[in-house]
Amino acid sequence: MNDFAKLFAEMIEQSQKMAASFNPALESFQMPSLDKLFPTMSKEQMEMFWGNTFNKDGLDAKTRLLVVLAGQTVLGAQAEAPFKMTVRHALEAGASQKEIAEVIYQMSMLGGVPAMSKALELAQAVFSETQEDSE
Repeated sequence: MNDFAKLFAEMIEQSQKMAASFNPALESFQMPSLDKLFPTMSKEQMEMFWGNTFNKDGLDAKTRLLVVLAGQTVLGAQAEAPFKMTVRHALEAGASQKEIAEVIYQMSMLGGVPAMSKALELAQAVFSETQEDSE
């Protein structure tokens, strides 16, 4: 196995672990032929993409997802489906509704009140859906 193939196999294994930590239903997720989509991706890009560049033992899945929500909120929560998916994954990773709301509130200082309002509206829709599912 050449160096790139070995590195790519390690990345896929790590991505499956990360996906499982975000959402246990993704534990057996497979991406066949992903290496053909990214044949020129460098080791450094892979390490950055999977969060190993700065601190291999760093943020847990819950914290990473809360950080992603913060970024999505500051951008105005424009992509509704990915924002809702991130809220769902944050809940699966152990974040509470209160923690998610707090992250969104904090971002009003950076993204503005309209961005915060849109994000809260989307998060509340997910909270309502998850409550209905559990009843």
